Amino acid sequence: LGIPVIPGTDEPVADPDGALAAAGRIGYPVLLKASAGGGGRGMRVVAHERDLPGQLALARAEAESAFGDPDVYLERYLPDIRHVEVQVIGDGNNAVHLGERDCTVQRRHQKLIEETPSPAIDDDIRRRLADAAVALARHVGYENAGTVEFVFDNRTREFHFIEMNARLQVEHPVTEMVTGVDLVERQIRLAGGESLGLSQRDVRFEGCAIECRINAESPNAGFMPCPGRVRELSLPAASHLRIDTHLCPGASIPPYYDSLLAKVIVTGGTRTQAIGRMQSALADLQVEGVDTNIALHQRILADPRFASGDFNTNLVENVAGGTWSDASGAEAHR
Repeated sequence: LGIPVIPGTDEPVADPDGALAAAGRIGYPVLLKASAGGGGRGMRVVAHERDLPGQLALARAEAESAFGDPDVYLERYLPDIRHVEVQVIGDGNNAVHLGERDCTVQRRHQKLIEETPSPAIDDDIRRRLADAAVALARHVGYENAGTVEFVFDNRTREFHFIEMNARLQVEHPVTEMVTGVDLVERQIRLAGGESLGLSQRDVRFEGCAIECRINAESPNAGFMPCPGRVRELSLPAASHLRIDTHLCPGASIPPYYDSLLAKVIVTGGTRTQAIGRMQSALADLQVEGVDTNIALHQRILADPRFASGDFNTNLVENVAGGTWSDASGAEAHR
């Protein structure tokens, strides 16, 4: 289909000799990625040939532990990128897109803040991204809501396809907020045998939306998960605000699952307005009994780089020189 991809191996690499040969063809730095992976698990950047055998063993062990599959593959590592994805939905015969989401704010390759539209791309790149995503979905006769994921190279201004998530994404509310399309309802109707009933010209985009993932974790302790019991909970409310959560006072947060507690989503007529509304929402959000990353979100939103839209996937590591402040003002280096 002519959709650009990152140079890499077509098959898993299992032994050091094979990995070294592949890395020599691809060029360093390279990225080891778990074939069955997701959520940033089983991913390791390797800058030098001497480090590859050891990192390969660690990546395979992590992949086996996390996914029950030790297979990893290699691809070229792009150091200055954004993560931009396109929401598509299809009925097997037709497919449309519902715009892109920028998921560049991450920690440990896991998304923290998502927004739409992306502040980094122009209309031409936006059109080419959407066209590529729809072409892929139509080519395979895709039937469901799905996300076509790309990395966008800030240096070359080119995008590369990395994967498709054949399911609903955590960040789907930002798309719903700007398009008015209920993706869950659409999935149910498609599963019931209905046609898509939606053309591309039917899709309208209004304003901007931002989502912050509120996790039970301690940024001051290397993002260690913080299970426990929620003693007090206060949720803000506004017409431009949506909160998706299972929390209630007394809720138990176990150590066995993802640490996500809530998704805070706001809309605004402009990105600046949406950022201001998110800052107000987070100031009014109170979760007591477990550590959360609320304060980290507030610092990111206040950072000039985030406000300008000029950043990459290393933003979280670079905020305040890699120093985090908790609610008491104490600071610790990662």
